[in-house]
Amino acid sequence: MSAAPTAEQLLADLPPTAAVWCSGLRKRYRKRTAVDDVSFTVGRGEVLGLLGPNGAGKTTVIKMLLGLVRPDAGEVLLLGRPARDPHSRSKVGYLPELFRYQPWLTAAEVLDLHVRLAGATVPAAERRECLALVGLADRAGDRVGGFSKGMQQRLGLAVALVARPEFVVLDEPTSALDPIGRADVRDLMLSLRSRGVAVLLNSHLIGEVERVCDRVVILDKGRIAAAGTLAELLGQRELRLRLDKVDDAASARLAAAGEVTSDGDLFTVALPADPDADIVPDLVADLVELGVRVHAVEAGRISLEERLLDILRTGTEEHR
Repeated sequence: MSAAPTAEQLLADLPPTAAVWCSGLRKRYRKRTAVDDVSFTVGRGEVLGLLGPNGAGKTTVIKMLLGLVRPDAGEVLLLGRPARDPHSRSKVGYLPELFRYQPWLTAAEVLDLHVRLAGATVPAAERRECLALVGLADRAGDRVGGFSKGMQQRLGLAVALVARPEFVVLDEPTSALDPIGRADVRDLMLSLRSRGVAVLLNSHLIGEVERVCDRVVILDKGRIAAAGTLAELLGQRELRLRLDKVDDAASARLAAAGEVTSDGDLFTVALPADPDADIVPDLVADLVELGVRVHAVEAGRISLEERLLDILRTGTEEHR
């Protein structure tokens, strides 16, 4: 008869907990409510975008997740532990929006210092690889005081990643970077996701969020205005056509594909969020057969920036 499994074996067989679980977070500063009833999760290997205007409560939420600010109400579990437990932060990397390193230290020394503060064991070769990952391999021995803002931001990324975190919080990580630097950070986030690392990204560069995030949480006035995958938030796709000789039969064929709006010779057809691959070529072929002259066809979908502005202007909460 085989021996009963140990507690350690039973725990090892359980699925991993979410990297972040928070529920009902609330924080007031004197008479101002900064965060009110905020709840969401960040799964392992998921990139979650945190969006919203200035003053929406994003930084306060991040600080509560990291145990830097105590919530007035609500709970946070960080990598399966309460956020108030210092051990919960041992596998967390954090790049704050505003930071400053000792200008007399070299880049390598800054990394060494933060490895010691984290209580981690990271071989020297791995630290050098971390600097190379952010494009600072040839500046490891240079003093930080001579770094540009973009180079300091690259160093901040290295600091956030050097202790092999399982959850990384990036607060405006590309604000001081040029387009090449932003592309590097984007590739880095995708690499983290492929390794099962969870990432929380706070950025005003909505195009970057749209490229890398699996889900988005939109805050407004301290509350969640909308949340979901990009497909859920952006909704229907559109097909824009410029057409001549559209008779009743052609109008009926357009309407069969989706809701139609028109302005002169410009026609917009609202398609399902995930349309059939043949819907556009079949529609165009049928229109041509009906005698319609097709001058232009453009498939598209509302951008995240447009959706964000719409949510913030109307206070839509349908995705909460």
